Amino acid sequence: MGVEETASTPSVTGVLGGPSAGPMVPRLLLGARLRRLREGRGVSREEAGQVIRGSRSKISRMEAGRHGFKLRDVADLLTLYGVTDEAERATLLTLAEAANTPAWWQDYHDVVPAWSQAYLAAEQAAALIRCYEVQRVPALLQTRDYARAAIRLAHADASEGEIDRHLALRMTRQRILDGRSATRLWAVIDEAALRRPVGGLPTMRAQLRHLIEMCGHPRVSVQVLPFLAGGHSAESGPMTIVRLPGSELPDVVHLERLATALYPDRPADVECYWDAMNRLVVEAESPDETPTILHRILQET
Repeated sequence: MGVEETASTPSVTGVLGGPSAGPMVPRLLLGARLRRLREGRGVSREEAGQVIRGSRSKISRMEAGRHGFKLRDVADLLTLYGVTDEAERATLLTLAEAANTPAWWQDYHDVVPAWSQAYLAAEQAAALIRCYEVQRVPALLQTRDYARAAIRLAHADASEGEIDRHLALRMTRQRILDGRSATRLWAVIDEAALRRPVGGLPTMRAQLRHLIEMCGHPRVSVQVLPFLAGGHSAESGPMTIVRLPGSELPDVVHLERLATALYPDRPADVECYWDAMNRLVVEAESPDETPTILHRILQET
């Protein structure tokens, strides 16, 4: 390919977000780029799979960014697709190396189920996270004591050591809200979650005070959906939408269930959840009102 193709290749340093961002973003970027290159050359997935001694499904997984990349496979595909520009090849091979970087949560592999890995990857790399919670304060806004109580409820048979591991993981996740490349969090919390004393009244009161403090965080917006709002656009339950950095990456919708999670990824489905989230923020109280609401609930608790 020529200069035109090189110019459309994303900057590696511009989107990876630092060494802790994990492998998800480079996998998605490289996968999307390889797909465009293949389609631009009129190469089928079957033909591409044969070149890397694989199958059509392997090419599909690579282009969807669902696993790491062998450097030899990427180099062979770039040759097949006619990418001869050395700068572009170097950029894409650097993305392949980053895509194989171990995720930070692998240190907690014993308490990270397979179904949650995709979300942890998205969360760690996120530019923006928007969420709606019904039963609990969002994990990224929980105090240590509240988080421990919530984890114990979710893992009733876990040992204290396992609870500690889950807690350490949750507290580590919260680091994305601070630092130079901090994630933007916009949370809508149902009033029910704020009035349910998880961990007992002292723990809940401390949690409410923490939420009041977080309302002043420059990267955090909190809204309350009061009981008086009546029916609303997210009655199907909690949801999270993650927007990744750059303009080429798809948004990630995460619907956590008791022992699994759903990731609707069809564009029409993602748009449906965005529509529900956007209507929620209109139905909820303004972020400016949140400290007042929290103070009132705190006085009543």
